Amino acid sequence: MEETLRFKLNGKPVSLTVDGDRLLLWVLRTDLGLTGTKYGCGESFCGACTVIVNGEAVRSCQTPVKEARDKEVVTIEGLAAGNGLHPVQKAFMEHDALQCGYCTPGMIMNAYSFLRKNPAPSVAEIVEGMDDDLCRCGAHKRIILAIQAAAKEMHGGL
Repeated sequence: MEETLRFKLNGKPVSLTVDGDRLLLWVLRTDLGLTGTKYGCGESFCGACTVIVNGEAVRSCQTPVKEARDKEVVTIEGLAAGNGLHPVQKAFMEHDALQCGYCTPGMIMNAYSFLRKNPAPSVAEIVEGMDDDLCRCGAHKRIILAIQAAAKEMHGGL
């Protein structure tokens, strides 16, 4: 059933009339034109669809849009502030922590959420925190280096 939903998306208020059970991923990509969030497995396993809802990383491929009502949603497009990249985005770029780039938006969003909770993680904690994000390109070591660099820039950690 269609309903009017309001939430904040990348810092701006959004109001749309949509079936509340429709998945947040498809609303973001199709209705709102934010294609940075990717469809991967559709089963909440790979992490390509990760967005931030009220500060928490969520898998948008399994999240009904009605769960975003009156909340704040941040996608990869909204992570950067002004003209500068967010430290996590910058670190992924500087450490070549992406290859095909398909999983990268979800990895960055999960890393962002992870570093907000753990500002100075060990390598083991980074591996554990990112374990549910799948990358088939083999950039795992560079991803860890990028997250360490982002933590240092964000929090003065490590």
